[in-house]
Amino acid sequence: MRFVAIGDSFTEGVGDELPDGRVRGWADLVAEGWAAASDERVEYANLAIRGKLIAPIVAEQLEPALALKPTHLSFNGGGNDMLRPRTSISHVTDLFMHVVERCEEEGVQLIALSGANPSGQLPLRPVIQKRGDLLSEAVAARLRDYPEVVTAWNWPDRELATPPYWSEDRLHMNARGHHRVAARVLTALGVPVPTGWWSLPELTDIRSLRGFGYYAEHVGPWIRRRLTGTSSGDGREPKYGAWTLMVPADQADDTR
Repeated sequence: MRFVAIGDSFTEGVGDELPDGRVRGWADLVAEGWAAASDERVEYANLAIRGKLIAPIVAEQLEPALALKPTHLSFNGGGNDMLRPRTSISHVTDLFMHVVERCEEEGVQLIALSGANPSGQLPLRPVIQKRGDLLSEAVAARLRDYPEVVTAWNWPDRELATPPYWSEDRLHMNARGHHRVAARVLTALGVPVPTGWWSLPELTDIRSLRGFGYYAEHVGPWIRRRLTGTSSGDGREPKYGAWTLMVPADQADDTR
């Protein structure tokens, strides 16, 4: 079994930082959960890069991912597009359909996801909520005619949208949120979910910045990147650009 993930920070795993500074995230957890529940060899690659709009995700990651000859490919995109005022919903859904078509042509099982809903904690909450609702509903509607696509819709999950599942920047899920998304994907795949993943205990070490401190540390840098046409992912390489053999977490060593 060969599972490759493509996308942006949601799929890269930003917000679920490990003690050594690496990011983990739901896709890593899915691969680990799959390995724990399966007698098959599970290989995993993750080409996702934070900050990417959906068009560069498809243009830069899809064909390299398919070239790895995976059995399964997960795709999510549009979250960064949603934060921009002139996003075209049809543009996003058309790109989802392109991924569907390419996976069909290559005989790859597609796993399509919607991102989680951060709007409750963000400035301009009503605007972001409305755009996210329109985007997630449009993608789900386009995929209803493709029952062979495995789907994991996270945007409508009201529990996941609450603050205890989010990191300090309020835009990316914390480890608790990533585990919940991983549980949804494993359930959609018919794979047993490890105990507790749907709702881990609340994290107690998340800083809660408010007022000027939050805007200075998180909103200001985001605005500067928009004004300068730069991205948080500029210069970054995929964290797993080639196949990595996955083993259950309790059997992992320091070689991975």
